[in-house]
Amino acid sequence: MSTEGTPLSALVERADAIYRDYSLATVRDWKARTGGLAVGFMPIYVPCEILHAQGVLPVGLMGARDDLEIIKGDAYYQSYICHIPRSTIELGLSGRLDCLDGVLFPAICDVIRNLSGMWQMLFPDKLVRYLDVPQNFEPEIGGRFYRHELDELARSLTERGARPYDAEALRASIGLYNALRREVRELYALRQREPWKVPTSELYLLLRASVVIPVQDATQMFREYRALIAEDASRVPLDQARVMLTGSFCEQPPIGLIRTLERAGCYIVDDDFVQVHRWIQSDIPTDGDPMQQLVMAFLQDAMASPTRYIDKGEKGADLILRIRRSQAEGVLFCAPSFCDPALLDQPMAVRAVERHGVPWTAFKYSENTGQFQVIREQAGTFADSIKLWSAV
Repeated sequence: MSTEGTPLSALVERADAIYRDYSLATVRDWKARTGGLAVGFMPIYVPCEILHAQGVLPVGLMGARDDLEIIKGDAYYQSYICHIPRSTIELGLSGRLDCLDGVLFPAICDVIRNLSGMWQMLFPDKLVRYLDVPQNFEPEIGGRFYRHELDELARSLTERGARPYDAEALRASIGLYNALRREVRELYALRQREPWKVPTSELYLLLRASVVIPVQDATQMFREYRALIAEDASRVPLDQARVMLTGSFCEQPPIGLIRTLERAGCYIVDDDFVQVHRWIQSDIPTDGDPMQQLVMAFLQDAMASPTRYIDKGEKGADLILRIRRSQAEGVLFCAPSFCDPALLDQPMAVRAVERHGVPWTAFKYSENTGQFQVIREQAGTFADSIKLWSAV
């Protein structure tokens, strides 16, 4: 039974259109309608609640795809680094990001740090902030540092023309983002239970769309999707391998790669795509000082990540917990080419999964990858080996 022409397909097509729109038409429409500021942010996480509370639309910048020709962007970066800074520069210099009043660059790696400097030189009339984050998670040390960073972010937004910081407004914004995070958690949990009902290729499009539209619209989109798939009786389980995909937390994979993995016989039951709405893993309290609640959430409730120092514990321990929670039968280490955080962490993660007897395979991609035949053969062989030889 086909879902073509149904409300479900229309919702997915709408998300796909937002994902494919380099010129950010939804952002331009929002600005024309509200007169507010729009500020972009690079992956993986920024405190969107602060921007929203000050009347600013947070806009996720996740690079480009294989249909964007990179001409100017290649002049700014070497060939031996990841692809996302080149495509971001190309989008900026071609005018597609002119609707943004600024861009935030969270601490991911040296490449993103350097991109923030490039942006400051290329667009001196825009707000540009490198959002540094603590790697010490003691409240009196890392917490004080991060609180200063957030206070400075709020101040710089006000100087740019946003509303002044207001604790009550931030408290309300935290509530709205809590609701959005709950919807995303619900969909991830449903996919773990019944992955045939939530194809990752659809969930990915919704996640990509959710970072460029207002928080209330994103929450409603996820709610509608969950309601529609609950009514769809045409989605039935197939004999596919349950796999976890890890390594794709910054430069995002092409949608074609995700569809290739699904066609190769893989149910992706956990991943690290578009982490911004999952970086904080549970609801942020709304009592007390809301800015301090954001600080404590980052210190104590953030996802494990190659960008986050693990001072106590073991690299790969969180990956094993996620494997068990999702009942994944194998792991796909799927990282962008030249991604230092992902690829430097990968050997430690591989050792962790091998110690626990979990099958794995690894491959690399770039956001402009257009051919996936080799990956399809590798993933298909991996899925077949899991179904044929892994212990049940």
